[in-house]
Amino acid sequence: MPHTLNDWLALLERRHHTAIDLGLERCSEVWRLMGRPQPADRIFVVAGTNGKGSTVATLCGLLGALGYRYGSYTTPHILRYNERVQVAGESATDAALVDSFERVETARGDISLSYFEFGTLAAFDLLSRQTLDFAVMEIGLGGRLDAVNLLDAHCAVITPIGLDHQEYLGDDLESIGYEKAGIMRPGRPVVIGEPEPPASILQRAASLDAPLKRLGKDFNVEPSNGGMRFCMNGTKLMLPEPNLAGPHQLGNAATAIAALLQLIPGAISEQVALANGMKQVRLSGRLERVAERPAVWIDVGHNPMAARAIATALRQIMASEQLQNLRCVLGLLADKDARAVAEELDSLMTSWYCAGLSGPRGQSGEELAQRLRHVNQPAGLRVFDTVNEALQAALQDSAKEDGVLVFGSFLTAEEAFKTMREGL
Repeated sequence: MPHTLNDWLALLERRHHTAIDLGLERCSEVWRLMGRPQPADRIFVVAGTNGKGSTVATLCGLLGALGYRYGSYTTPHILRYNERVQVAGESATDAALVDSFERVETARGDISLSYFEFGTLAAFDLLSRQTLDFAVMEIGLGGRLDAVNLLDAHCAVITPIGLDHQEYLGDDLESIGYEKAGIMRPGRPVVIGEPEPPASILQRAASLDAPLKRLGKDFNVEPSNGGMRFCMNGTKLMLPEPNLAGPHQLGNAATAIAALLQLIPGAISEQVALANGMKQVRLSGRLERVAERPAVWIDVGHNPMAARAIATALRQIMASEQLQNLRCVLGLLADKDARAVAEELDSLMTSWYCAGLSGPRGQSGEELAQRLRHVNQPAGLRVFDTVNEALQAALQDSAKEDGVLVFGSFLTAEEAFKTMREGL
């Protein structure tokens, strides 16, 4: 067996025949052979198109402030694989991950697992050894056929639904909603982060007699005096606004609070603890401001829905700070809808810096630029081999009163963080 985490990850990247291989049969059998490890006594499972990571981070912050021992599993990571599995907000060690990888390897025999499936079962194993009160588990892709869905959610959380991964989930919101709704369990609560989700989600909840709470219907949130007011079942909470930037984060925070109250209803009276929990929430790569004058933001968003939310947030920031020009360093995987992303952001942008991404799903900067040239009235386009080169050029072209947005994928964010931390 490999000895180091890096050796394991290199092996897993090349061993399975495809990177994405939806279906539960293979990993279900390996999980059975492992003894079906459970990450915690009570489990939140979070699915959706956008906002999953922010919702997971908020749930974790609140659980910690209430004194519970919690763990989480999220994908993908930005800088280190260890980010995916956390206990009380601390990333798993290399040694702990290697131990769990070895247990998965011993159990699987000749059953082939994808990189994601193998890592998910390792996360189950690692968290199951921590004596946790709660686990907050993020679905990687879809829901119904995702390896995380081996677990029975005590509370299912579905963040806003948009078009993404259509080659796996379907070409319309109803099909995508059907896949996300697969995380629901009979009679167990479901929290939805939008008022009008696809009908397929509502129908699935009704068929399972699963009690449903919807943002904008059964619970609400609004900004108030520099903070936010959360309302549900006639009870109001005054809490700090999210640390994560953008008005869309109000909805993600409210969704997390509503989910928390489904399993810990008494927390409604713990306003001080909940306020402290909100103050503790941190999550890298969500419209994260990493520099000033010129301002630089890094965001892992990669679809039109995310681009729309970022555009709304940046319009407010530019107006309040009187920023002059905004440039976009864009790096998108080839299977993403570059044209629709550009259409959401284009009215804000002075120019585009198209960066190439490597790997089997990547594309060159020139290929990305060709797709952007189909946008109506596109701003100036420049082409670069890497995110590093594109970001350096955007910063060189920017005055102190300008801004730079780095957007398009976790890979894009990873390269941008490294560039900024190395001081260019």
